[in-house]
Amino acid sequence: MFRQLYLAIKQAILAGTLGPGVQLPPTRELSTMFGVSRQTILNAYSQLLAEGYLSGVVGKGTFVSSSLPIANALNSGKPHQLIRPLSARGERFTGPEAYLPYHQGASRAFRIGMPGLDAFPFDVWSRLEARCWRRPPHELGYGDPAGYLPLREALAGYLRASRGVQCTADQIIITSGSQQAVYLIATMLLMPEDKVWVEEPGYRGINASLRAAEACICPVPVDNEGLNVAHGISHYPEARLVYVTPTHQLPLGMTMSLPRRLELLGWASANKTWVVEDDYDSEYRYGGPPLASLQSLDKSGCVIYVGTLSKVLFPGLRLGYIVAPPALAQAFTQGKAIMDRHAPLVPQAVLADFIQEGHFQRHIRRTRDVYAERRDTLLRAIDARLSDRLTVGATDTGLHLPVMFRQPCDDHVIAKAGLDHGLELRGLSYFYNETQADTRRVGVCGLLLGFAAIPPAEIRRGVDRLHALLNKQF
Repeated sequence: MFRQLYLAIKQAILAGTLGPGVQLPPTRELSTMFGVSRQTILNAYSQLLAEGYLSGVVGKGTFVSSSLPIANALNSGKPHQLIRPLSARGERFTGPEAYLPYHQGASRAFRIGMPGLDAFPFDVWSRLEARCWRRPPHELGYGDPAGYLPLREALAGYLRASRGVQCTADQIIITSGSQQAVYLIATMLLMPEDKVWVEEPGYRGINASLRAAEACICPVPVDNEGLNVAHGISHYPEARLVYVTPTHQLPLGMTMSLPRRLELLGWASANKTWVVEDDYDSEYRYGGPPLASLQSLDKSGCVIYVGTLSKVLFPGLRLGYIVAPPALAQAFTQGKAIMDRHAPLVPQAVLADFIQEGHFQRHIRRTRDVYAERRDTLLRAIDARLSDRLTVGATDTGLHLPVMFRQPCDDHVIAKAGLDHGLELRGLSYFYNETQADTRRVGVCGLLLGFAAIPPAEIRRGVDRLHALLNKQF
């Protein structure tokens, strides 16, 4: 009740109904008027006095503070509009080019960017987390901006063994996923309007990070061998940074050939250009062991390796990492500290135990088999139901398949129509830069179909629904 009275008097003062200097009724009189205890009135007056709305003079009474303005901007009745809501830099964080899609609701065919949560060992994770809280890490204050040291040591060992990455724990900076990693790199290394090669088509989220860092995005086409390095050299020879996904190109799925890798590293070394290697999905190669990283070939220290745990574990964990060349590690650590001090400590500690006790490798082996079965289910269903409509692109790596339409269409329209059929589709044209609008319509037209998060039976039902959708569209 005192809260209601406090709010009513406060609003009357802000609205100007009770002007500066107006005396309020004595507490005994007001309590009798409202039929409440005097203590209720005293509590309300006390709160208003503490916040500066009222002033009290012993022996004289309680008054609306005379220092409060009347009819100020809050009470003028006119919306308060800023002449310039955002800075030029702030504008780069908004608009359609900066929008990042996010997952809504339960997974359905054919959501991309999502691992199979039904295959994740939540019982193991919860046990490790409970143990961590029983015996918390020794430091629960502000931690090392680079991340929890045992986790960085565990990641360094894993990356050396599985990806051939040449690194120590001192080179690793734990980030909130690859999105933050690339933004941190771009912010630390680029001046406004510095040119950056990006794959065309490619991951639009990285373009958003680069645009926010005020970089000049330079689309470089890909072909069957990956990034067309010669095209980049001839069109953007002054580039300061190259972003590439050599193990599994998004969205088309090809692997960058060894000649292209060596060509890129040679040019980057000679021109003092940094190369950001995003090694997402590298754990999931179905035709053999994972390929060695681009960083493992780097002899001049120009490659900055970026990884994420979103696809291996689950996106909500929000943990990724940078493997920085030794010359950049300390600077990146300080930059990370300014952004958000450090990643949450307890998830890092749990993940460190998850890796050190062997659960991480077992999870990868198990999910590789699960996802291979789901990929095969999708391939068989497409062959049986949609082979006259679609051709399938690269299939040996990753958690999704690119499929191309056999006849021209607007894949954005088809993706939007898929929602009415209970399908979550992403058109390949989405991955082309907005500045390449004409190219998007005359280039590759198709869909990116995720399979990792979808059980086989749902994959088959999804293909049936996609078949019905395409019959309506063509």
